[in-house]
Amino acid sequence: MLETRLTEKLGCRYPIVQTAMGWVADPRLVAGRCNAGAFGFLAGATIPADEIERDILRVKELTDKPFGVNFHMYQPNAAEIVDMVIRHGVKAVSYSRSPGPEFIGKLKDAGVVCMPTVGLPKHAIKAVELGADVVTVQGGEGGGHTGAIPTTLLIPQVIDAVGDKVPVVAAGGFKDGRGLLAALSWGADGIAMGTRFLMTEESPVPRETLQRYIDCNNPGEIVVSRAMDGLPQRMIMNELLSDLEKAGSFRKLLIALRNGLAFRKHTGATFFSLLKSAIAMSKDDEMTAAQAIMSANAPMIIQKAMVDGRPSLGVLPSGQVAGVIDELLSCKDLVDSIVEQAEQRLALLALRVENN
Repeated sequence: MLETRLTEKLGCRYPIVQTAMGWVADPRLVAGRCNAGAFGFLAGATIPADEIERDILRVKELTDKPFGVNFHMYQPNAAEIVDMVIRHGVKAVSYSRSPGPEFIGKLKDAGVVCMPTVGLPKHAIKAVELGADVVTVQGGEGGGHTGAIPTTLLIPQVIDAVGDKVPVVAAGGFKDGRGLLAALSWGADGIAMGTRFLMTEESPVPRETLQRYIDCNNPGEIVVSRAMDGLPQRMIMNELLSDLEKAGSFRKLLIALRNGLAFRKHTGATFFSLLKSAIAMSKDDEMTAAQAIMSANAPMIIQKAMVDGRPSLGVLPSGQVAGVIDELLSCKDLVDSIVEQAEQRLALLALRVENN
């Protein structure tokens, strides 16, 4: 029942994907998901190329199961990551902004599964035209950059648009077997989860930050804000986000520049390469200079919460599902519970049909 086009394409046991959360999707987390039967993506958009290679090799030490790497086209080391993925036989790549026909062609020629995340049917159509092998679609309940269309409305639209061409993975608001079965009933080939996997025993997130997620017991407190980079992002409201909401353009520019310099030091990227990334993003997404710089260097703002354990000084990307999660399970226990519940619910539905 749980074998789909997605499991066939990715070589995983169950149609469950762990998304590549920056600073969170580390080798231990990814390997844990893969060993449990799901498919994990390693976060590659927030660290230098040599560390990405180190993490790829570490994942391969921890699991013999296939896994993926996430990156985005504007990061200075995108070309290096593509070569690295191919060299090490990584199964798939995920991305939001398309890496372009040249990169996609190179990846596909090497047998790497290209799996973008989109937020609208028209974006899914374009992604498939550019060569996507699988499309992940995130509804408005999802964390980080997100759209306004609820998952229940968006997923069927995308399935109708491209589901006959490629597997469609549903994301945004999923946490258990009921959600998986619902997505499969819509015609999706699986689900992707970020926040739910962030809130597990293997999560590298410091306890001080993780506690903010656990304490957030109201989905309504996980809000969408444009204060970060002008684009809608779903985050848990905290001190920094409140400050950004109230800040003027000059204050936001200062915050952006401070974090940009920190990101340059962390990644080893040149100031010119970061400026080039910011300019490219501003042209594509019609951002202001401050917004583009903030977006290009958002990893450093997230790092303060997700790595340094200072949740009041960083942002807390989160799906609304965090508001209804009250326990931290291991990767294995979580995946097993999702599969077991999905199969139980399917059996109950089959019994109802039989009795009618």
